[in-house]
Amino acid sequence: MRGFKTAALSFLLSTSLAQLVPRTYDTHDFFAIHLDDSIPPEYIASLLGAHHEGQIGNLEGHHKFSIDREQGPAVETLLEALRVQRKLRRRGGDDDNLLQKRDDGLDDGVLWSQKLALKQRLHKRGPVDFPEKHVRQEAASPEGEAVSRQKRIASDLAIKDPLFGSQWHLFNSIQVGNDLNVTGVWLEGITGKGVVTAIVDDGLDLNSEDLKDNYFPEGSWDFNDNLPDPIPRLSDDQHGTRCAGEIAAVRNDVCGVGMAYDSKVAGIRILSKPIDDADEATAINYGFQQNHIYSCSWGPRDDGQTMDAPNALVKRAMMNGIQNGRDGRGSIYVFAAGNGGARDDNCNFDGYTNSIYSVTVGAIDRLGNHPPYSEACSAQLVVTYSSGGNDAIYTTDIGQKCTERHGGTSAAGPLAAGAIALVLSIRPDLTWRDVQYLLLETAVPVHADGDEVQMTPIGKEFSHQFGYGVVDTYSLVQKAKTWELVKPQAWYTSPWLRVQKEIPEGDQGLASYFDITSDMLKQANFESLEHITVTMNVNHTRRGDLSVELRGPQGIVSHLSIPRESDEADSGYEDWTFMSVAHWGESGEGVWSVVVKDTKVNERVGVFADWRLTLWGSSIDAESQLPHPLADEHEDDHNIEDAQYATVSIKPHTKTTPPASATDHADRPVNEKPSEAPAKPTTPAVPPTPVEEELTPTGSVVPTAVASDGFLPSFLPTFGTKPHTQIWIYASVSLILIFCIGLGIYFQVQRRKRLRNNPHDDYEFEIIDEDDDDAEAPLAGRTGRKRRGGELYNAFAEESEEELLSEDEEDMYRDQPSAFNEKMQHKNEAES
Repeated sequence: MRGFKTAALSFLLSTSLAQLVPRTYDTHDFFAIHLDDSIPPEYIASLLGAHHEGQIGNLEGHHKFSIDREQGPAVETLLEALRVQRKLRRRGGDDDNLLQKRDDGLDDGVLWSQKLALKQRLHKRGPVDFPEKHVRQEAASPEGEAVSRQKRIASDLAIKDPLFGSQWHLFNSIQVGNDLNVTGVWLEGITGKGVVTAIVDDGLDLNSEDLKDNYFPEGSWDFNDNLPDPIPRLSDDQHGTRCAGEIAAVRNDVCGVGMAYDSKVAGIRILSKPIDDADEATAINYGFQQNHIYSCSWGPRDDGQTMDAPNALVKRAMMNGIQNGRDGRGSIYVFAAGNGGARDDNCNFDGYTNSIYSVTVGAIDRLGNHPPYSEACSAQLVVTYSSGGNDAIYTTDIGQKCTERHGGTSAAGPLAAGAIALVLSIRPDLTWRDVQYLLLETAVPVHADGDEVQMTPIGKEFSHQFGYGVVDTYSLVQKAKTWELVKPQAWYTSPWLRVQKEIPEGDQGLASYFDITSDMLKQANFESLEHITVTMNVNHTRRGDLSVELRGPQGIVSHLSIPRESDEADSGYEDWTFMSVAHWGESGEGVWSVVVKDTKVNERVGVFADWRLTLWGSSIDAESQLPHPLADEHEDDHNIEDAQYATVSIKPHTKTTPPASATDHADRPVNEKPSEAPAKPTTPAVPPTPVEEELTPTGSVVPTAVASDGFLPSFLPTFGTKPHTQIWIYASVSLILIFCIGLGIYFQVQRRKRLRNNPHDDYEFEIIDEDDDDAEAPLAGRTGRKRRGGELYNAFAEESEEELLSEDEEDMYRDQPSAFNEKMQHKNEAES
């Protein structure tokens, strides 16, 4: 390696042609290359005849190179050959010609590479089909007490901003409780001091009277025009300024106030022109020691047909921010869920919102309803307020203006970022995972008609429309004050599971199974589950016909994808990673199943090729846990096993309608702490559909009896076991119950006989404990109970008790009047 360094120094003294020509995409090709630490980038530039443009942002070891376009194809071919060589070495290839090492050191020095290209693939998630003049919420009048309280708060905090009275998302005086519950935090003096949120968007009006005092220039940059100040330059560059106002609008006499009005905002401009992946990777790591939160209200097109994700370079940058940002505690990435809900879009088709490193935020309107534009998915963590219900968000605008028309999930995301800024101002030591824990622990469940709610093993409600609920800032901050930091992240990844079977059309699906044992998790140092990702390959001639479910060992179902009417792509799912937060808190142990469905019967068919899943969670031993390596395009691609599979009948998911109240804080003062125990839905989670199956010697699964409900009634639990095991369980329980019933009848008869034969016991008074039934109920089903999330539940708790005796038998053993009773009756009649 010393020879490489000497050679590199000599090349620094010379000037190549690549350094003299203009570095533009019209005349040059650009490459991102990850180099071994011992190899100087100048040496690699000399070997390629390229120019070293510099390190890519804060990604250590990753460098950008440019070369004349005429020579670019040769360099691209060389780098591709190196990639193939690395892959063969990992897989133990035996082709001597391909594995022969170069004598120039390129094969040891180049660890990864990617050709760069300018593209406009990121789009703002502002209001969707928003009318020119929306109808103000005039149907209901403000409550007098709420208005008085709002005025007292403004007076106590010296808030003179003219729009504060209209900022219903901060204090809702009409639909009391339908707000972010933030004013109580302000009254405690918690206003976001010391925290910086970077608005990654189309610029930021740093001269705005409502923002300039909170503008943070050190964390700002314009990547579209390569300038230090991210000033809006295009006619529609107002999106970022509006988002910034939601977070950090100054408490003054202009417009309104931000969620964290004493925090700072930086501007990172990337949405106004095409950029390459190196620019994007640099942007999301820019100033990541001073910038604590990155608010991103953008993504791929929300058109119901796009399926796009950041490539390896941007994924590496995001992981770099998670591992090294904020002094190793991790940058906080907040992403808007997307506005394609009305077009059958789903945030799991977006590689930014379905990342485990993102806080994905959907929208809810001021009435507590799900606005049609807000996308649902299993990756959505929480929701906050935005446009809909005949109103929108009031915030700062460009050109010394205010706006009352900000909306979409673009407006929802920054409000969550503002709540996180308040939390970090009192607990800067929280990691990125602690922030996600706190959000789901304190979110208030949203109960809406037609929403499918599942109760998770940790006692939390989850729905694909609302995640774990709406952000409650007061509860979030209070919980953070005493929160104990979680242990480092651990993970377990299954092998690639080869299926290679045609997907049935219509009401059936193709299920593939993988059993995770406790030994697997212990070996991975894995303690409890947080996120789960499923990477899969499905070949299909019409992607929009597909849908995918993930069924966990404890009955939770994640809708990883849904059918999309507009999606005509014939590519299926190619190494696509879906993500779910619905299984948070499970142990991870047990049988996981992925069910792929082809929902339409037509000539468009497909094959379920392969899949693998990764469990992400907390570690058992914090001291021994290492950070996850950077994302690679072919990790463990040689570890392949034949999958178990079966054709299953699909039962439509039950739509549950929880209690009518919108949230548990509708009637409480907005500046007080909410109840610790929100109302729970009355309908339990639906367990996975049982499938009777027979394992063949090859490891595949051949179904012998398939039914949507199995042999059990739908109200009985299946315990996540196969039917023959269920038969054994219920037979054992039935025998025990029959024995107990017979024994009870015997003792009842003996007691009746004793009472009838004992003249001194004509009347018997018995103390009845109202809790007896509850105390005995678990015992009745002891053999049928199962552990869920560390708690025991009674498998028969919802069954009603049957009468043990018939009416004739009751008459037989009913107490008869004794001679003493008759004598006393005659005496009383005579005296009267």
